[in-house]
Amino acid sequence: MKVVILAGGYGTRISEESHLRPKPMVEIGDKPILWHIMKSYSSYGFNEFIICGGYKQQIIKEYFANYYLHQSDITFDFTQGNQCLINHSAAEPWKVTIVDTGLNTMTGGRIKRIQKYVGDEPFMLTYGDGVSNVNFSDLVRYHKEHKKIATVTAVNIGQRFGCLDFGPDGNIISFREKNAKDGNYINVGFMVLNCKIFDYLKDDTTVFEKEPLEKLAADGELMAYKHDGFWQCMDTLRDRQLLEKLWADGNAPWKVW
Repeated sequence: MKVVILAGGYGTRISEESHLRPKPMVEIGDKPILWHIMKSYSSYGFNEFIICGGYKQQIIKEYFANYYLHQSDITFDFTQGNQCLINHSAAEPWKVTIVDTGLNTMTGGRIKRIQKYVGDEPFMLTYGDGVSNVNFSDLVRYHKEHKKIATVTAVNIGQRFGCLDFGPDGNIISFREKNAKDGNYINVGFMVLNCKIFDYLKDDTTVFEKEPLEKLAADGELMAYKHDGFWQCMDTLRDRQLLEKLWADGNAPWKVW
């Protein structure tokens, strides 16, 4: 099953980094977060990727164009006609297709543009700025069992503050600390989609998270895979610093490889 990764946005909320490179190329440790996402999928045997590029997409292409060399021990022998010898390679068994899906294309439009690369088969889809320890084998199994068009991974983001409960007249009837039940489930990506999803996508202006998902829900074709484990997006510089610390401390929950 192919894995499609949305990697074409401007990443304006982390502009400290994204003014130089697309957000999926911002590094955690010494590797782009895109690499971390791909390693997570690869650990479950999903090794074919389609990357939806846009903003500064040439940087993603250049990274993978040189990836094999960067992951290898190399001998440059200038005494033998400038030979380059690969002594050892630790490169992953990946097949990576990078598609220029447009600079200002919305998420649904980007998915629509890669239709010819996924064909008529189900495929996985996620965002290029979030890591998790989702069990992808279980996710795919769940999707196949319910036979609906789309599955999204849902995570309870919790509640940051204490809660007030009101009576019918606006009076406060309880003041309590937050608990797990006070949070809301959100779509964090890590989706599985059948090819019928393309019927819900119109053009470059389609925002996948709006009309397509809303219509899928109304049609009874959208299911949630509830994930109680780790998930963290890299939306801001603070998020990056958190992920960096987890990685540096050897406590990165998404490192399942």
